[in-house]
Amino acid sequence: MTHALPLPDFTHERVEVITGRRSGLFIAAALHSSVLGPALGGARMWTYPHWSDALGDALRLSAAMTLKNAAAGLDAGGGKAVIGLTEGTVVDADRRRAAFLDLGDAVESLGGRYRTAEDVGSTTDDMLVVSERTAHVVGLPDRVGGSGEPAGPTSLGVYASLIATLERAVGTTDVAGRRVTIAGLGQVGSRLALQLAAEGAVLTVTDVNPAKRELAADLGAGWVDPAEAHLTAADIFVPAGIGGVLTDEVIDALDARAVCGPANNPLAHRAGADRLAARGILYAPDFVVNAGGVIYLDLAAKQRDRTEIMARVEGIGDVLRRIFAEAEDRAVTPLAAAESLAAERLATGAAALV
Repeated sequence: MTHALPLPDFTHERVEVITGRRSGLFIAAALHSSVLGPALGGARMWTYPHWSDALGDALRLSAAMTLKNAAAGLDAGGGKAVIGLTEGTVVDADRRRAAFLDLGDAVESLGGRYRTAEDVGSTTDDMLVVSERTAHVVGLPDRVGGSGEPAGPTSLGVYASLIATLERAVGTTDVAGRRVTIAGLGQVGSRLALQLAAEGAVLTVTDVNPAKRELAADLGAGWVDPAEAHLTAADIFVPAGIGGVLTDEVIDALDARAVCGPANNPLAHRAGADRLAARGILYAPDFVVNAGGVIYLDLAAKQRDRTEIMARVEGIGDVLRRIFAEAEDRAVTPLAAAESLAAERLATGAAALV
C-alpha cells in the first residue's frame, strides 16, 4: 500500500492489536488522539510484507487523521484501523465476514473513543458487519439509512483544493486547457478525472491496474506508466494512489508547478515539503485536501443538514487558501502552516480538558 515510510513519534493514546479470534487475521485499531472528541478514521484491509508493516501503517494513518480532523474544524480526534493480510492470504466471503466481526470487537474495546468507517479495501457493507459488534461505526449503506460511500464528498473536496492550488500556482481558477496528471484512478481519482475532463483539462492519467486504460480512452486522456507519471509536464500533479510516492528522486525530477491530491502521506519524508518548496513547486498538504470524506461522515453521523455538510466540504478550498497565505506570510511551507493550524485547535481542545 505504501512505500517504506518512517514511523511517527509514538504519542498514541491507545493501540489495540489482536489476532482475530474468528478470522485469525492481524488487526490493529489505533487511537491517536481524542482531545477534540471521539476519534474518526477508516478501516483498511490490505496486504503487507509483515504484520509490523500493517501496524506501522495504522500508527501513521491514525496520526494523520488527528491532523486532518483538527485542520478540518471537526470535533473529532484521530484514529485508524488496519486488517493486515500477508502475501497469498485467502479471504473468502466467510473469512471476510469473520474479519470485520473481529474488527468490531477491537473497536468496541476502545469504549467509544474511536469510530471506524470504510477505507481502502473495505466497503460500506463491511461496516454493516462491524455494526453487529459495535455501535461505534459510521458510513453504513444507504439501504439501511446510513450515510453511504464517502468517495463523492472526498472528490468534491479534492476538486475544491485543486482549484485553490491552481489559483495560487498559475493565477487562474479556469481548468480548461490546464495540464493535470492524475496518478491513481480509484474511486476518488476516477471521479476527479471525469470532472476535470468535462471542464476541458488536458489530462494524463495512470494506475497500477492496466484495465484503467479504458477509462483514460473514454476521457481522451493520455496514459503513462505509473513510474513515469511525475515526468509528464503538468500544472498540477495529483497523487491519488499509494503513499510515499514523493521520494527525493521523484521530487527532483517532478515536472509540475504544484502537487495536490487525495493520497494519504504522499511525502516519503516530511522534509520533502522543503524539497518541493526549494524547487518552486507548490504543495497542498494531503490531510487538508482529502478531508471531504471524513467531514461528510462525521457531520452526517451527527445528523447535520446535507446542504450544510456539502458547503463545509467545498470550504476546504478556502481553508487551503488561508494556509497558502499563512505560509507566504511566515516564510514557511504550506505543510508547516497546515500543521500549525491543526496544532492550534488541538491545544485549545487540550486546554478545555484541564
